[in-house]
Amino acid sequence: MFDRPEILMTPGPTPVPHFVLEAQAAPLVYHRGPGYGALLDEAVDGIKWLIQTDSDVVVYTSSGSGGMEGAVANTVSAGDKVLVVSVGFFGERFKTICERFGCDVTVIDYEWGNTAKAADVEKALDDDPGITHVFCQHSETSTGVVNDVEPIARAVRARDKLFILDAVSSAGAVDIEMDEWGIDVCIGGSQKALGATPGIAFCAVGPRAWEAHKVSTAPRFYFDWTAYKEAMERPDSESPWTPAISVLQGMVAALRVARDEGREGILERHKLLSRAIKAGVQALGLPLMGEDPERAVVVTAVKNPPGLTDKQIVGLLRSKYGIIVAPGQGPMKGQVFRIGHLGWFEPLDILRFFGALELVLDELGYELTPGAGVAAAEAVFKG
Repeated sequence: MFDRPEILMTPGPTPVPHFVLEAQAAPLVYHRGPGYGALLDEAVDGIKWLIQTDSDVVVYTSSGSGGMEGAVANTVSAGDKVLVVSVGFFGERFKTICERFGCDVTVIDYEWGNTAKAADVEKALDDDPGITHVFCQHSETSTGVVNDVEPIARAVRARDKLFILDAVSSAGAVDIEMDEWGIDVCIGGSQKALGATPGIAFCAVGPRAWEAHKVSTAPRFYFDWTAYKEAMERPDSESPWTPAISVLQGMVAALRVARDEGREGILERHKLLSRAIKAGVQALGLPLMGEDPERAVVVTAVKNPPGLTDKQIVGLLRSKYGIIVAPGQGPMKGQVFRIGHLGWFEPLDILRFFGALELVLDELGYELTPGAGVAAAEAVFKG
């Protein structure tokens, strides 16, 4: 065997294309001057384009979880009644963050693999009119499911509650119409569909969220939206603290290429990759896990063949072929493996993956028709 870079097919981070790496390797712009101001302005403008909003955008140096904490810290006060719509691991994370800030948390806790329903959210809000905030995932990478967010957001807005959306893994892969749908806070990150490296999270903050921020008494410092807004309003836009300059350079490069491709092109590309992955998996006789799989354009969760574990499949793919997929999480641990197909993949990347997966399954004693997964994925790409 020879040394080679590992190939990421995980829910994130995702493969980083050459133009992002080149931008990140360029000399740094000073973060207290016009060069950085222009860079930050371009990033904010690109984010607004990506999720279709005219709202302010706060850009953090953090992981996506920092964006989630920022959304809570800037809008709640201890004792607030909030609703968390949880369909997996990151819904549970929202619950934990809200509890740490002293909220009275109600949870709609779906069985992992199911999607959230607007009717359930409506009932929870009607049963307890004292609820003021609703926190929800868009793409839940622990199960692969993508929630149909638009009707949920509209139901929340109709009841005059604040709607906060975790779009860390969906922004740039799944359609988001922040202003049109009535999303008050939309959270995203650099290392998922955009294909930059980890280190940046953002919160797009709508007018109703700013009103909640004014009355919020939660403690905050690093994640305080007011500090970021004031820094953005300086003659040259700034971050209040030292930012991840190189990551932002790469993220802006990714946004430039995305804008050249166009939003429709980006969304269709992710749908195509998802169809190819699912066709190949099913051609190998492996069942998909999760409700509404055609919406799951970010991650595909696959049930393990009888007698095999995700640890075996994931381990061999990595050790022999340098391809990294993710094992199951939480109650799905040992039962599924997860294939990430968000970001800058090409058809040949998917065909290479199925070639390796077939070899791994064959070595582990699973009966299959050689080439079936590759052929099914290829047929999708041929149209």
